[in-house]
Amino acid sequence: MSRPNILFICTDQQSSHMMSCTGHPHVNTPAMDSLAARGVRFNRAYCTNPVCSPSRFSLITGRYPSEIGQRENGVPHLEALPDHILSHSLGWLMREAGYETVYGGKEHLPKSKAVDHGFDYICRDERMGLAQACADYLRQDHDKPFLMMAHFINPHDICYMAIRAFAETEQEKRLTNRGKQELEALDNALKLPNGISEEEFFEKCCPPLPHNFEPQEDEPDAIRTFLAQRPFKQKAREQWTEKDWRMHRWAYRNLTEMVDTEIGVVLDALKETGLEDNTVVVFTSDHGDHDGSHRMEHKTAPYEEAARIPLIVARPGFTPAGTVNSTHLISNGLDFVPTCCDYAGIDPPADLPGRSFRQLAEGTEPDDWRESLLIESEIGRAVVTQTHKYILYDMGESREQLMDLIADPYETRNAAKDEENRKVLEAHRKLLQ
Repeated sequence: MSRPNILFICTDQQSSHMMSCTGHPHVNTPAMDSLAARGVRFNRAYCTNPVCSPSRFSLITGRYPSEIGQRENGVPHLEALPDHILSHSLGWLMREAGYETVYGGKEHLPKSKAVDHGFDYICRDERMGLAQACADYLRQDHDKPFLMMAHFINPHDICYMAIRAFAETEQEKRLTNRGKQELEALDNALKLPNGISEEEFFEKCCPPLPHNFEPQEDEPDAIRTFLAQRPFKQKAREQWTEKDWRMHRWAYRNLTEMVDTEIGVVLDALKETGLEDNTVVVFTSDHGDHDGSHRMEHKTAPYEEAARIPLIVARPGFTPAGTVNSTHLISNGLDFVPTCCDYAGIDPPADLPGRSFRQLAEGTEPDDWRESLLIESEIGRAVVTQTHKYILYDMGESREQLMDLIADPYETRNAAKDEENRKVLEAHRKLLQ
């Protein structure tokens, strides 16, 4: 049997629940839903670090960002990526296996470009131009299998809402001054439907506040310290009204639907060209957005909304259609490279910490799948298990956070000090170590 093509579609800043196929009542994502309908949706998938550049480093190398000392978007101490990482990153591995490797859209890779990782560019646009470029590429003749990575920018434009509202630092002012495309998309997403009053809009159309809108009970000091280091984030928490937060959720919804339309253009071309049957489609995002949970927007803190991401794998005749896997802990950043190697029939680099999720996507149970997963962040580290999440922050007197994801899925309280959770806390401390 010929090796399949691999189409990797990545959005930016999309939380795992932001698809209508998850039961979200306020967003409509027919393109994403169509993938879920013919494939497997992994409900416990996480990024390696809920910030753009570290997560994207992992997606293209299969390594934790801490391997190069990266915890946030910048890596000031690093002049260039080590050769042993670059030469064994995804594009070069797949090229050596006989694949054509192409890349389009957002990069934001530390100290490198996609071409350094073994890819040819098909498009540098992050928006609708990317969708059309992908469709055009699919319509070409292909004499060997391909790996195409399509990185769309939205719903990331939601970042500009709070920055514009409270721009104070020179960097924030530069972002708003340069972000004309981003602000235009945001303003379109903020528009109210025609022919409806504001009162009716908030009553019938605008998403309500999330269940976990208020800051977490016994919230660790690190969260407040981190927000204070980014003044616009602190001001959004303290000064935005409930209507402001609901408008944030409205814009986030619309930006998600916008990128779903762009993805639909690519999927339509895949079907039209007859490539669908021999193409594995992997859909995911680099991280999520807090979107009003805990009175926060943006990302970074490893709450579920920021760290848990969508992951769908679809290949007709191989992936059990319409399946939801809520059991296995997946890291899109650690596991995608080994999965590509699996489909290509090659061994991944021996020092990679992840493993292929191909068997899971095809409905079989692999041996000894992980029971816990490490998540890094700018302000601490987390370990996730089937039932709990434990976070140890780098700063503050109250540094520990323990959430019961079964009893408290919205992470409304910190259970680290509960006496009845002492054994659970100690077990997760050991896992993190």
